[in-house]
Amino acid sequence: MTPTQYDVVVVGGGFGGAFAARELERRLRHRDERVLLVAPDNFLLFSPLLPEAASGTIEPRHSVIPLREFLRRTDIVAGTIESLDLSARTAVLVDERGSRTDLSFRSVIIAPGSTPRVLPIPGLVEHAVGFRTLADAIWLRNNVLAQLEAANAATDASRRRALLTFTFIGGGYAGVEALAELESMARDALRMYPRLRVIDMRWVLVEAQSTLLPGIQSTLARYTERILRKRGIEVYTESRLASCVDNMVTLDGPDVAPYRSETIVWTAGQRPSSFVAGLGLPLDERGRVVVDKYLAVDGTTHTYILGDAAAVPDRDGGTSPATAQHALREGRIAAINAAADLGIGTRRPFRYRNRGLAVTLGRWRGAAQVKQFSFTGPLAWWMGRSYHLLMLPGFSRKARVVTDWTLSLAFPRDVAQLGSLQTPRRLE
Repeated sequence: MTPTQYDVVVVGGGFGGAFAARELERRLRHRDERVLLVAPDNFLLFSPLLPEAASGTIEPRHSVIPLREFLRRTDIVAGTIESLDLSARTAVLVDERGSRTDLSFRSVIIAPGSTPRVLPIPGLVEHAVGFRTLADAIWLRNNVLAQLEAANAATDASRRRALLTFTFIGGGYAGVEALAELESMARDALRMYPRLRVIDMRWVLVEAQSTLLPGIQSTLARYTERILRKRGIEVYTESRLASCVDNMVTLDGPDVAPYRSETIVWTAGQRPSSFVAGLGLPLDERGRVVVDKYLAVDGTTHTYILGDAAAVPDRDGGTSPATAQHALREGRIAAINAAADLGIGTRRPFRYRNRGLAVTLGRWRGAAQVKQFSFTGPLAWWMGRSYHLLMLPGFSRKARVVTDWTLSLAFPRDVAQLGSLQTPRRLE
């Protein structure tokens, strides 16, 4: 069977892949070149909004952008690339129904993202959950509300305490924001549970490094830790999870007695997608593909790899951090260079310096860094939201998110538990 021919194939529908395809649409406007994007889902998850989707501050669907709405002239297939031959420039595509299609291409942009980095800790795989996808966020919201329901009905104090103990492993941005938003949601929801009090809940944050939020100014990291502690959240730095067998959490850091936690969330790092490991390309010590300043694999002019899967040279030395800010700009540069391979424009090196960082800590609280300046409190919270809104693609999505934010300030949180919607009821 003759392979289906494309000029550029984009693997991955995250920030890197989606923005690469969008830049290619702009570069190839009014031309005949064909672009294909292959991704497991038919939407782009705007991950900075994931904590607020989990807490119910915004409608979960408003944190995603349909790829077919975002990309109007790109062929999109929800599926995976089963095999990829870079020398022959061919691939095998498997869609979500299992149908296989042979592909050929002139250039390929690979941005498959990452997966949680799981360590060999007893009980971790059996009892912990991640916080990376929309499904994770929805599950955690439902779980927190389910724990409140169960604790409100429980008559045994130790059982109630275990139900209301929430442990987050990893003090990076994902862990801190997820914990802060969910704790804020649970605190607001307690007014609906007459038998429960704030002191019945126990929220624990564990971080292996000496400070929270790597990359942010030390003053802001200390401010974040202080705010969390003021809310009664236990923060343990220079600590690691040693075991969580049968939901019994044991730490190897300070003198913390083992305790039972019915909810354990693992946000302690990511590793490159296993997709790149099978390509036979040079990898660094973290399993990322080594690329040059043009995001190209050494010795090729048609293979570009970016995002979490690539060791991208940083203009200040070392490699670029795996952030959404970097991934979307890497995607644009990869698209410019792939278009140059087709004879459109000239290649450009990737040069980007992070302009700032922001973390939201629940309603009206946050920390932000813009170059050498730092901000805290309501102003930082507003700055973080404003930046996320600025980067969110599409006017309709911006309007929906602003509406959600406005309603969340004017009305109490919606504490409906919708876990039953995840599984359809069988006919009887």
